[in-house]
Amino acid sequence: MPAPHLHPHCLGVDKDAHVALNGHRPRVVWLTGLSGAGKSTIADLVEQRLFAEGAHTAVLDGDNVRHGLCCDLGFSAADRDENIRRVAEVAKLMVDSGLIVIVAFISPFRAERDAARALFEPDEFVEVFVDVPLRVAEARDPKGLYRKARAGELRGFTGVDGVYEPPEAPEVRLDTATLGPAAAADAILDHLRANGLYVAR
Repeated sequence: MPAPHLHPHCLGVDKDAHVALNGHRPRVVWLTGLSGAGKSTIADLVEQRLFAEGAHTAVLDGDNVRHGLCCDLGFSAADRDENIRRVAEVAKLMVDSGLIVIVAFISPFRAERDAARALFEPDEFVEVFVDVPLRVAEARDPKGLYRKARAGELRGFTGVDGVYEPPEAPEVRLDTATLGPAAAADAILDHLRANGLYVAR
């Protein structure tokens, strides 16, 4: 909660001015799902496609953010909540600056994703459920985290001894057990265009 003596400063270059300059509307595309579902790979492909079409973009990736903005946080429930709160606030600043922001975080709890959504205008938040069965994610295990969790080296790991709450009504659901990264990125872009959320120059 901000201190009572703090007051937002109204800037001369507002969101509408950024939209006029950029030629597209800003959005946050929030990818959630288990570790190993393919969130980071898909986010990277979506940004590459948008960038190639002249869009102004940014990616907020879970591991990358943990190396900087959230390097002071651990993995307790409170720290994980704070991790998502910070990322949502940064995404909000970026959207206000006219960017299409692709967020790739496990973000396991509905409440924290709902709190993130509440920061944005109704059509600015696109929740993408990168859905994959635990057995498939665990078989992939690209970072060896499931192996460590099963060995008791990681506590509270999502999907093993930590809860994951799937989105109940995501704007996009991707079954990445059967859908490759390129096709998954295409599905996100198709949704954005079909719903008027992104207009290429």
